[in-house]
Amino acid sequence: MKKTILITGSAGFIGFYAAKKLLENNYRVIGVDNLNNYYDVNLKKARNKILLKNKNYKFYRTDIKNYHALEKIFKENKIDKILHLAAQAGVRYGVSHPFVYEESNLKGFLNILECARHNRTKNFVYASSSSVYGGNIMPKSGFSENDSVNQPVSLYATTKRSNELMAYAYHNLYGLNCTGLRFFTVYGPWGRPDMAYFSFTKKITNNDRIEIFNYGKMRRDFTYVDDIVAGIITALNRSFAYEIINLGNSRPEELKYFIELIEKNLGKQAKKKYLPLQPGDVLATYANISKAKKLLNFCPKTKIEEGIKNFVQWYREYYKIV
Repeated sequence: MKKTILITGSAGFIGFYAAKKLLENNYRVIGVDNLNNYYDVNLKKARNKILLKNKNYKFYRTDIKNYHALEKIFKENKIDKILHLAAQAGVRYGVSHPFVYEESNLKGFLNILECARHNRTKNFVYASSSSVYGGNIMPKSGFSENDSVNQPVSLYATTKRSNELMAYAYHNLYGLNCTGLRFFTVYGPWGRPDMAYFSFTKKITNNDRIEIFNYGKMRRDFTYVDDIVAGIITALNRSFAYEIINLGNSRPEELKYFIELIEKNLGKQAKKKYLPLQPGDVLATYANISKAKKLLNFCPKTKIEEGIKNFVQWYREYYKIV
């Protein structure tokens, strides 16, 4: 049996795929998730049900805000490495629910760091976000880890940048090996319903109008979940003292083309409503992945055409749409 990995947010989108891949590679996985109702909890339970079929998966329904509950999990299990993915996601949600971000993304993050410190768990890999680049003017080569990230345009981005600084402090004070992975717009089957591609698919299927912000003049570096997980697994297997690494497809796509692919795979045209840019949104994301290639041999393989096709196929099967 290989080592034991604790995954927070194990019933979440990326957590589910990471746990599944680690279990396939004979790791023991300790899953932690509070199964909250930010989006359809049945989707989270369905993911978790798949993981529970593997005898090497042990699940705790626990909130990362509860330090004593986390402490108990660490005492009950010998944990070799931590993959911290649990967080309050979403840029726009922070406008109406700011304190949820404080509790989960700041206090929850600190709780995990403290558990790692007290239990001498040396390797800590965590999810950051492309959102930290905020309103930066994007270079031709994409956003780089060396770029300034001091002007976030959303509370979510602020908490993710805070996580990177907190991790650095714990590395400096206690020798904790910390690797922060800045994810760029992760998509795929079993994804999050609050993400644009998921909600577009649902609304087009139901003949509802989709809302297209900034009048469609946006670009996103859509990164398929399998490619993200490949980067995560390598980061877990390699021990860095302190690093921050972009994980993206490094190929930004026009929102218009993205919608066209969904329409094509559904065989149905969308009813569209064009709206201004929303608070917290950015015009474009584009990952410079030269560092990821060097440190992780990261090489995303899934083109947007294949990824959207896979998602729509899963969506039809999961929701039993003929």
